[in-house]
Amino acid sequence: MSSSCCSPDGHCSTGTATEATEGVATVYDVSGMTCGHCKATLTREIGALDGVLAVDVDLETGRVTVTTAAEPDDALIAKAVDEAGYELTGRAA
Repeated sequence: MSSSCCSPDGHCSTGTATEATEGVATVYDVSGMTCGHCKATLTREIGALDGVLAVDVDLETGRVTVTTAAEPDDALIAKAVDEAGYELTGRAA
């Protein structure tokens, strides 16, 4: 009998679905964000980095939550934020 990732009832699982939704969530303080365009720009620029699984921008608090597959590279994220025209002032306390 060969092993399969699919169960007899037709449900398939590679074991990666759970891993993909998990990760390391890191909250950063970012200055200069004021509108939906800012949110879209940062979501796109940070989301394009290797290892980034999700980006959540909160304009009211000035915080950006970045979920990564492993421990994030703060310098790389700061560079992406800077190149987008904003300033990462550090990790949120």
